[in-house]
Amino acid sequence: MIIIPAIDIKDGKCVRLKRGKMNSATVFSDEPILMAKKWFSQGAKCLHIIDLDGAKTGSPVNEKIILQISKDFFDKQIQVGGGIRQEESAGLYLKAGISRVILGTKAITQPELVKNLSYSYPGRIILAIDFYKEKIKTEGWLKDSHISPEVLLRNFSKCPLNAIILTDTSRDGMLKGPNIKKSFAIASKSPFPVIISGGIANLDQIAEIVEINTKNSNIDILGVICGRSLYEKNFTLEEAIKITQV
Repeated sequence: MIIIPAIDIKDGKCVRLKRGKMNSATVFSDEPILMAKKWFSQGAKCLHIIDLDGAKTGSPVNEKIILQISKDFFDKQIQVGGGIRQEESAGLYLKAGISRVILGTKAITQPELVKNLSYSYPGRIILAIDFYKEKIKTEGWLKDSHISPEVLLRNFSKCPLNAIILTDTSRDGMLKGPNIKKSFAIASKSPFPVIISGGIANLDQIAEIVEINTKNSNIDILGVICGRSLYEKNFTLEEAIKITQV
């Protein structure tokens, strides 16, 4: 299991939101590229980069910054989401060296596109399951769907996806802890490795995820995404990584 620092980009800056609300943005750095350098230098094996403006508009907005990070750290793992809703957008990143792209909205509105991309780029597509209560959110979490996480998983169970990311949108950026119970319930039904996201606040929560994952051989937790907790220095990246290595 790995710790994956998040870099959310809005207006060219590194920010964190609360529950995905754009008007809640806190700027933590004017230089996302320097932030990427910081996390990699502290031992990160992968970065989770989201184009927030792209998620809102439906197409990449901060792609120049993201591609520059990929170029500067060509030997590192980077997963990118936000506004990737066309085959061209996915190809733009994947052909330029981005390790994996994250798709969420299109899995609901145009599932065949996501399925086709997974076969065109096997092992390089991540499915984002952003849920609130029992239903999935779309369009940068601005819209509700009538699809449950479990149903979405079944729809894509035969595709060569890399992983799924589980995010309880009510907890993201709130430092109240992830929805561990629901995340593991979904993970137990997933044929893919799982990345848990949304609300990590302290090291005890990471330790709990590690412990549950270790005790359940039928569950594969690939990693945990950490955002605000790292930026507000609730713990260091090195401390978090150490817990996963126990």
